[in-house]
Amino acid sequence: MASAIILERFLWFHDQIKNNKHPNTTTLAGQFEITGKTAQRNIDFMRNRLNAPLLYVPHLRGYTYEDNTWELPGLWLHEDELISLILSYRLAAAVPDREVKSALKTFLNHIIANHASAHFSIDELSDKISVRNIAYARTKEDIFHRLLEDLLRSRPVQIEYYSPHNDQSTTRDILPLHLLNYMGTWHIIAHCNVKKELRDFVLSRIKTVSACAGSIDVHVPASHVKDYIRQTFGIFHGKETMEVCLRFAKDIAPWIAEQSWHPAQKVETDKKGRHCLTIPVADFREIKREILRYGAQVEVVSPAALRNEVKKEIEKMKNIYS
Repeated sequence: MASAIILERFLWFHDQIKNNKHPNTTTLAGQFEITGKTAQRNIDFMRNRLNAPLLYVPHLRGYTYEDNTWELPGLWLHEDELISLILSYRLAAAVPDREVKSALKTFLNHIIANHASAHFSIDELSDKISVRNIAYARTKEDIFHRLLEDLLRSRPVQIEYYSPHNDQSTTRDILPLHLLNYMGTWHIIAHCNVKKELRDFVLSRIKTVSACAGSIDVHVPASHVKDYIRQTFGIFHGKETMEVCLRFAKDIAPWIAEQSWHPAQKVETDKKGRHCLTIPVADFREIKREILRYGAQVEVVSPAALRNEVKKEIEKMKNIYS
């Protein structure tokens, strides 16, 4: 995200010079709501790293190019690489952050404009490719943007978090470590300074985000975070896991065979053509919802505790409809 936004600043500054508007540190800072120091660093980067022939004109209080034929370095891509980039923009529809999507669109439009071989546009893409999610938790744009910035800068934050499981709100200091989109719902995996361990926070349940008063001096390797995400089925995690074995009816087995529930899943097909799926779980809540979704086409083989929970839920449903 940060790279795309910085590129947008370069493009804006370059276009201002080309249109003889003589931009400067103040106008760049005002346009993108950044500090004067950050704006000056961007200008220095253009001069020192992109070799822009920048010349400050005192009486105009702004910059021009000593060589007005100079252009920003081109980004040469094969057509399949360009298509992949444009596809990434369409997939970004799931990102609840207009600033990020706007910066990405500006970046891609600039690339497309400099590619004679490009026979498509971003605006046409919406007619050909779309992304739809259902039953996902909506995330507030300001919460998403703030946490994304803090994640990328490794800054600890204080959050007010609501848990529907106990109907309580708590205030916690966390260090964001990983942003996860799970079935359309955004999660932040973070070190929680209260629990002193990795925790999963649903962004839609975060009510406020503010600067953390103190520091959180912990180092969590990326491999640990990935293990945390992979270790159990779905979004519920815990130190202790158990294996759940589900047996799916023959007529639904082909559909289940297409699905990936967990990297460590085990699959067997019995003599009757039934599909037996075994996965590790740390919490019954989510897996129970999945089981009930398939109705009479699935049976809990083990563990007995989960089998009993599903039986009780079926009895409750039976009482509702009787």
